[in-house]
Amino acid sequence: MNHVEPITPENPSDVGITSSKSHLERLVDSLLFEGYALYPYTPGSTKNATPTPFGIVYPADYAENQTHAFDRMQMQGVITSADALVTGEVRFLQASGDKHKAIERRVQLGAAPSTVRFEFDELEGRAELIVDRLPDGRGRVTLAVENVTPLSEEEATADRKEALTKSMLSTHLLARVEGGETFLSPLDRGDDGVAGCCQVNTWPVLATPADDALLAPTIMLPDHPEIAPESVNDFFDGTEIEEALVLHIQALSDQEREEIAAMDPKVREMLARADATTPQQLMDLHGRVRLEDPPGEREVTFDGVRYRRGDKVILRPPQTADVYDKMLDGRSATIHRLFLRVDDRLHIGVTVDDDPMQEILGESGRFLFFFAEEVEVVS
Repeated sequence: MNHVEPITPENPSDVGITSSKSHLERLVDSLLFEGYALYPYTPGSTKNATPTPFGIVYPADYAENQTHAFDRMQMQGVITSADALVTGEVRFLQASGDKHKAIERRVQLGAAPSTVRFEFDELEGRAELIVDRLPDGRGRVTLAVENVTPLSEEEATADRKEALTKSMLSTHLLARVEGGETFLSPLDRGDDGVAGCCQVNTWPVLATPADDALLAPTIMLPDHPEIAPESVNDFFDGTEIEEALVLHIQALSDQEREEIAAMDPKVREMLARADATTPQQLMDLHGRVRLEDPPGEREVTFDGVRYRRGDKVILRPPQTADVYDKMLDGRSATIHRLFLRVDDRLHIGVTVDDDPMQEILGESGRFLFFFAEEVEVVS
């Protein structure tokens, strides 16, 4: 997923993104449209009956009657100094017209403490950014957005499809700290008792190598998420495999393409980029393996026996092993990985020596794993 076109603001308060984007901007743009449309992307598809399923902030009057709905999103994170300059930003999509058509919205908050009320057509919201000082001098940053769009009694009890027309879709929060200060990882739960961080409708992560930005995405991600360099398109398709989607798109019928052409221009542009994918780009999407620093131990002495990477062993699966392991009984193998785990057992990853695919399996990291008692080291 990789959204690369500049935004054309629909409202003067929106901020446009230039074609020269930072890594962080490209990441947020990509996440903003994740789930926006699903294959086969035709407007008549049932699963495309409503806009993005991720990160929805509903009007408060609707959300209070629905157990599944949120009327706000909040992220909290800890910075190394409460005196640091912190700014915030809210990004979301607003439904416009039929099906998936949506407008990108961006709300900027100045240095904390900052409160902004905003209005886009019939949608009204409130965003707030504050920093609380913790006893140790660090700061707890809170960035939150609420949907305060007023609804009539009939609208408040309407179905979900109607509520989405006045909701913030694919909502993302972004906080930045300046002056050389950094955020601590929200995934490290060690400070929760002291900082009392509370996340609502999101799972924030560190977003830059310098740890000076905290991003609240609508799907779970690790710290420092990256867009794969092989990614050449934004398919919107709920983290589906890009290579498969390119091939699927190329197999669409003429009728399906005509339906898509009459749909959302953003989806139509995505299909055009997919059609322009070169054979080399498609091959690159097939995958890569990075084994720059193989995990595990290089050498382990376990129950008095020394095991090393590259050593030869004879496989001795137990009688209770499945039929696949029993087929390897007595075969010679080479050790590639050694993992001494918390279960106090040694896990040994090997390739079988007389397997014609041994070299390829070794290079791609596809190992067969046995316990120490299931192999015999060749002296």
